[in-house]
Amino acid sequence: MPKLSPQAQAVLDAYRSSHLSINNLAAALRAAVACSQQYKGKDCLSNEIWECDADELLAIAEELESK
Repeated sequence: MPKLSPQAQAVLDAYRSSHLSINNLAAALRAAVACSQQYKGKDCLSNEIWECDADELLAIAEELESK
């Protein structure tokens, strides 16, 4: 079995750590965002701006599908 990237492993671990299906999904989404988010600075109201890399999220999904 090929080893997963750290990002895909974090999502899989988060999914497996929860017992209820809706919580599994929420945990997996949070892990995926945590692995792909990048700080972009602050807006004019001093709110922090974060972005997620869609390509990285899709790569994690593809990697997990290939398991």
